[in-house]
Amino acid sequence: MRIDILTILPDLLNGPFSESIMKRAQEKGHLELMVHNIRDYSTNKHHKVDDTQYGGGAGMVMTIQPIVDLIEKLKSERDYDEIIFMTPDGEVLEQDLCNELSLTENIIILCGHYKGIDERIREHYITKEISIGSYVLTGGELGAAVLVDSIVRLIPGVINDETSALSDSFQDNLLSPPVYTKPSDYKGMKVPEVLLSGNFKKIDKWREEKALERTKDRRPDLLEGKD
Repeated sequence: MRIDILTILPDLLNGPFSESIMKRAQEKGHLELMVHNIRDYSTNKHHKVDDTQYGGGAGMVMTIQPIVDLIEKLKSERDYDEIIFMTPDGEVLEQDLCNELSLTENIIILCGHYKGIDERIREHYITKEISIGSYVLTGGELGAAVLVDSIVRLIPGVINDETSALSDSFQDNLLSPPVYTKPSDYKGMKVPEVLLSGNFKKIDKWREEKALERTKDRRPDLLEGKD
């Protein structure tokens, strides 16, 4: 998979994309990740990428020229499955969408800033708009990092134990059950006996029950419409 990130703050993404799973995915050749500085494509002599709104109003708007020129350059080099804009008024990121995007080959992710981007970019270039929650961040970079992580970890070969991702919360509209590790008894706090039994049929049943119990308690909305 190739992901191109368009931003005015490329250094902000150095940490998230150079550690842990993101680092391994790139080293293994599962992910080609390119971060592009939108300012490099501005024809303004000061590399300015924002201006005042037509019609007046508070806040600056990211201008159309550098963003469109960069998108068109990338599109001339390869076909993209999606051109995504990170925005608070986009589709809220859910596991089903992560699963869908993990099957694509090439994605552009545009990080907004200031008051937003010129609406013409959204109308003519953006194919999908995504929000990571009902709140506003200073820019789209942190949202983009969340989106990329949620997608890349699902690519076969990125996580050493590929079945682990399949049992994560939300994969089947249930939260994950409790998990435990050694020691089995720590200061009187004990691991449930069923997990030590070696009876995997009983263990699977216990996990299903606990997952359902936790979902009913914490996220009953996930069970709406299920028998």
